[in-house]
Formats: sequence, C-alpha cells, structure tokens
Amino acid sequence: MARSEREAKAREDDTKPEPTPAAPVPAPAQGARRGGGLRVSLLLVVATIALVLLAQQTLRMLPDWINPFDEKPKDRSGPVLLQSIRDLSRYEAASGNFQVIVDLEKDAQFLPSAVRGSRTLFVGHGSVDAYVDFGKLADGAISVNADRTAATVRLPKAQLEPTNLDTKKSYVFSSQRGLINRFGDFFGNNPNNQQQLYVLAAQKIQTAANESGLPARADQNTRQMLEQLLKSLGFTTVKIEPAAQ
Repeated sequence: MARSEREAKAREDDTKPEPTPAAPVPAPAQGARRGGGLRVSLLLVVATIALVLLAQQTLRMLPDWINPFDEKPKDRSGPVLLQSIRDLSRYEAASGNFQVIVDLEKDAQFLPSAVRGSRTLFVGHGSVDAYVDFGKLADGAISVNADRTAATVRLPKAQLEPTNLDTKKSYVFSSQRGLINRFGDFFGNNPNNQQQLYVLAAQKIQTAANESGLPARADQNTRQMLEQLLKSLGFTTVKIEPAAQ
C-alpha cells in the first residue's frame, strides 16, 4: 500500500465517532423471581398430582391379573373368644327403624375446596330397641289382694338400647375430594374417615329415637302384656303404675 493511501486511511479512522456503550440490562426484581418460582413450583405440584390420579385410574381399569397393585384379601383372623355371659331380665317392648343422611364437609382454612377439602354424603340405616328392665323391680313392686283377684304392678320406665347401625344397608352416596386429598388416598385410605361417618349416623339416630314416641310405645306394650298375662292367671283386676324414680 502506498504511503499516501496509509495516511488517508489513518485520517479516516481518526474522524470516525467512538461507539456508544450499550445500556446495561436491568436485573429482574427479587419479587418477580420469587413469584415466577412459586408459579413454577405450583404447576409442578399440580402436574404431579394429575399424573398420579391418571395412573391410579388407569390401574383400576386393568384386569386383576395384569394390575401389579391389585390386592387379594386373605382372612387370617383368629378364633372368636367368649369373654363373658350375662343373664338378661329385659322385655323388648318396641323397636324403631331409622334412616339418616349425614352431610360431612371438611374445608382447609386458607385453601379452596378443589385443592384441599372433602364433602361426603352418607346414608345410614339403623334400629333402636326399647325395653323394660324387670330386674329393676323394687321390693313390693307387685302387690296382690287377699283373695288373689286384683294385682298392682309398679313398673319402671322403658329405656333405649344403643343404636344398631346396619352396615349392609349403610353406604356412602357421594364423595367429593380435593386434589391433595385424592393424592393422599392414593397411598392409603384413612379408616378414621369412615368410622366418623358411622359414629355420626349412630348419634343422630339415637337422638331421633329419644325424641320419638318409641319409649312411650314400649311402656304401653309392656302394660298390655302384663295385663293379659295376669288376667290369664285368674286376676280380674290389673293395675299398672309407674315406679317411683
């Protein structure tokens, strides 16, 4: 290159403006990073729960011989042991059959029900027996006149047995569970949930039996039974009175 050309190129380079430095890119705010990380974590949790539920439903549709998680019950129970026997002196005077629908809902305080919570409708069938305990007849509760034609019986009031819940007729009608609840049920059911439904149904039936006319019906049936029994034994006059409490 000629000397004149080199000098001209040098003068041209001197006249070029210096490049302007690029503006620094602002770093994302700390709150934005945290918000984005939280959303990603939440999406991962929801996706994991969805995959688990999908796998659970898929396994349920498989035949028993293909499903690796299929359970086959085996009864390994021991023999039944007789613990005690007691004599009864009760007259079963009446029995009532009841039905109740238990609506049990459980919600989390800070989470929507679709994520954490459950609602179960349980149909409970049960019976309550009313009886009169003749073993509580006090001394002198039965009095007879001299010629044995009249008798007076002072009878204790009828009582109610505990509710006998029919497990064959009782069933869960509807069950709604959040994603977290379904995820937990995949690894194992909580027997306390089912037990709580049975306890609530039995309590409600027992309360209804106390408020119904079942005890009065038992008292009436017992009086009629005693009157017919004593008259068949030759008594012409039979008087049934409530015992002193």
